[in-house]
Amino acid sequence: MERPRFGVGAVTVTSETDRARELAEFYHRLLGWPIAAEGPKGGWAQLRPPEGEAGFTINVESDQEYVRPVWPSRAGEQAATIHLDIGVEDLDAGVKWAVEAGATLAEYQPQEHVRVMLDPHGHPFCLC
Repeated sequence: MERPRFGVGAVTVTSETDRARELAEFYHRLLGWPIAAEGPKGGWAQLRPPEGEAGFTINVESDQEYVRPVWPSRAGEQAATIHLDIGVEDLDAGVKWAVEAGATLAEYQPQEHVRVMLDPHGHPFCLC
């Protein structure tokens, strides 16, 4: 069988119950992407790149059973299941901006030219 054509259109980040809008607002501040759609009662939100910019959408969904991940992973604790790699021209300026937007710098930094950050709900993302 020939492989069908696939395209990645979105990545979904999970948030605590009814706090999807809050997490979407963090990514809006961080990236400058507009919140393009959202569901009732804060259950989900979607960010899209500004018109003319390439990229996929970021969906944020609330989950009744959400458990904040730990990073790096530790046995018996909730591991992160996905993270975003976000390119930035000036790494130090990117870290400063991310912290002002509400992120925290992860204690463990495994690479010299990458900074692992944590969003307000504990999801790791990398600035590189």
